[in-house]
Order: sequence, then structure tokens, then C-alpha cells
Amino acid sequence: MSAAETPTQQAAPRENGRTGRRGKTGVYVLLSLGVLVMSAPFLWMALSAFKTDRELAASPPVWIPTEWTLAHFSRLLDRLDLPLYFFNSVIVAVLVTVSNLVFCSMLGYALAKLRFAGRNKLFALVLGALMVPGNLMLLPLFVLMSKLRLIDSYAGLVLPFAAGALGVFLMRQFMQSIPDELLEAARMDGAGEWYIFWRIVMPLVKPALATLAILTFLGSWNNFVWPLIATNDPGKYTLPVALATFATDPNQSEGSNGMLMAGSLLVVLPVLLIFIVLQRYFTQGIATAGIK
Repeated sequence: MSAAETPTQQAAPRENGRTGRRGKTGVYVLLSLGVLVMSAPFLWMALSAFKTDRELAASPPVWIPTEWTLAHFSRLLDRLDLPLYFFNSVIVAVLVTVSNLVFCSMLGYALAKLRFAGRNKLFALVLGALMVPGNLMLLPLFVLMSKLRLIDSYAGLVLPFAAGALGVFLMRQFMQSIPDELLEAARMDGAGEWYIFWRIVMPLVKPALATLAILTFLGSWNNFVWPLIATNDPGKYTLPVALATFATDPNQSEGSNGMLMAGSLLVVLPVLLIFIVLQRYFTQGIATAGIK
């Protein structure tokens, strides 16, 4: 410490440190409040699935059940063919996710690393597709699926979403970060484009693939409007459509608040588990890809 320093100069760093700590504390408090507000509906739904009918109707509301019960789940299983609807949702979401991982990666690789006529125009078309509201495409998609006779089929639920503009954009942006020298070295060694794509590029883009898988699975699992339009056969209903149909049926939904909470929890849990498993890759993919 220099002898020329005054007490005011010595106290300045300590004051700045205290101010910085108070600022961080305020940020943490605000973030905690935001998390609490955003998670409150989910916590209420999850806890209500295990409450008795008396506690569900209690006033003031009861947050934590005093008597935990699985009655709502068993009653929901009695009234709805949940295994069938759950199976339909899994089949559709998995097929949509896998097809997006394959096709979006292929097109992203072509746009990022291959040179061909019209590449920039094709990428501009992808960007334009991102700006088109999805609801505008429902009528053309329904007409197309009707012409192809794919209504009330898994193909009709999967094909319209087999590749998405967002997935193409994400994969293209991520693959641009791969050094061109690496791919040129593989070509000089005699590797073909398929080998380069599957054996070199795909292992390097695992974070982007995990990010795309989470976003696609989440969107497909929670998709309600298109399955509602494209299915007339109850045997092809996905879980969100089946629950919505059950909730609006006056013959079934009387006194069903607890069952609806239980069904909603069943809808949310698979997505939540997948996000927990792939969270590390999801965060890395978003941070690395940019989105650039």
C-alpha cells in the first residue's frame, strides 16, 4: 500500500465491492422471483394431480396435499385408453424428431459446406419460411394430406413436420463453425461426401443435434391443432387431443379436474425428462451455434 493513498482512496475499492455484491443479490432475487412465477402453474398442476376432490375444491386453495392419492390416475385410466394415446404421441413425436435430425442435418450440411448454384437463394427461402406463421399452412397441408389419402394415419401426422426451417437454419449455422480444412483433408484422402457427413460432421455437431431433438420433440409432443384436424378416428388421437376431447365432453368431464391435472402431468413428464437428460447438450448447442 502506498503511503500517499488517503483513507478515502483505500475505502473506495471496498465500497465498490459492496455495491457489486448488492447488485448481484438484487439480480438473484429478481431471477428467483421470475422462476417462482413461471413454475407456479406447473407446481400447482403437479400437486393437484395427487390431491383429493375435497382439497381440490377447498377455499382458500390448498397447495400441498395433506392426503396424497393416486385415485385421479386410476380413474383416468378407466375412462380413457391412455396407453393407446400415449403410444400414438410417442410414435409421432419420435418419428418427427428422427426425420428432422436426418433431413435438417443433410440440408444444413449442403448449405454450409457444399458449393452449388442457387445455394444462397435456397437459404433465403429457408429464412423466408421461418417468417411464415404455421397456422397459415394448416389448410394447404390438410388439402394435400386429403389428396394423398393420409388423413387418420401416422404418415399424415408425421410427414408435414418431417423437416423444419428452424432445424435447417440451426444445423447450417452450427456446421459453418466446422473448419473447411478438416473436410478438405478428408476429401484428399479419398473420402466421399456421405462418409464425411456421417463419420466426420455428424459426431462434431452432437450439441446442435441435441438442441434440435429437444425443440422438435417438444413441439411435436405438444402439437394440438394439426392432430385435431388430421384425425377423425379416436384410435389415432394423440395424448393432448384425447385430453382436450375428454375435457370438453360433458358426459365424461363432470368432476374431472383432478383427472385433467393427472393427464396434464403425464403430458409434461416425458418432455421434462428428456430436457433433464439432454440439458447439457442443449445449453452447449445454443451457446455455440449462437444462434449465429
